[in-house]
Amino acid sequence: MAEIIDITENRQQAIDAACKVLGDGLPIAIPTETVYGLAADATNPAAIARIYETKGRPQFNPLICHMADLDMAETYADFDPLSRALAEAFWPGPLTIVVALKATSGIHALATAGLDTVGIRVPKGFAGELIRAFGHPLAAPSANTSGKISATSAAHVQADLGDKIKLILDAGASDVGVESTIVKVEDGKLRLLRPGGLPADEIERVAGVKLVRPKVASAAIEAPGMMVSHYAPGAAVRLDAIEVRDGEALIAFGPSPIANADKAKVALNLSESGDLAEAATNLFDYMKRADASGAATIAFSAIPDVGLGEAINDRLRRAAAPRE
Repeated sequence: MAEIIDITENRQQAIDAACKVLGDGLPIAIPTETVYGLAADATNPAAIARIYETKGRPQFNPLICHMADLDMAETYADFDPLSRALAEAFWPGPLTIVVALKATSGIHALATAGLDTVGIRVPKGFAGELIRAFGHPLAAPSANTSGKISATSAAHVQADLGDKIKLILDAGASDVGVESTIVKVEDGKLRLLRPGGLPADEIERVAGVKLVRPKVASAAIEAPGMMVSHYAPGAAVRLDAIEVRDGEALIAFGPSPIANADKAKVALNLSESGDLAEAATNLFDYMKRADASGAATIAFSAIPDVGLGEAINDRLRRAAAPRE
């Protein structure tokens, strides 16, 4: 099983050990404010291939490349004025911006799935410190088996990928709990490719324009998290539940009672007070707990589709989508 190092107690040891494993071309699990990431050197094709292999992720699904800061990002990609303004306003933070690769970019095509664009994020806290120490951008999708529930703790990573990687860095539970919001400036418009940990209205306030949302699922995978079926537990997922059916687990939201909740295999509430930030933080952990109950189906009560609720509902719709 993977070695786990607690960064709160052994920060320098964690950085040194991480740089050693990353330098050997191997992926490691790192904490970020959104979810835990499976990180490897974005300039090393063998290291990137090991991310796909470890996750069982299809190579047509691009990876987000994490940078230490905007200056580092601009050595690899070209930023239009609006993308730069968003980066300056929200980095470090839970926003990924898809921008054009420089012709001389050292980011390998395996990380971008052969696209001429790259999704870049500058994470808060320890992850940014690690990238600065390592000196290369880190390609880092969520640290879980492809298509399954994202990891928001070191324990989640150990249970899923612990026998496939050498090192997990532990910073406790992720603060945000859902992946980053992904946007792309194209033809003068600002497109929302994936809702996430930064609410859309905050982006629109800084951008001064409305985000363009896709009306239907696109066949083209331009960024992570765009596959129709994703974030899925082993159990089936039923949305907008107003009652619990036989054999189901329940994940509720808010104070409103759910009929037959006492008959659920396990009953959890993302936020009894109706706080969407609290709900986002608990989402993936509660999905894992409900899945572990042995229920055939996890029933979710309705969640408002505003603010962080847009990101939560995006994850739930993909979790509930038909699976191949």
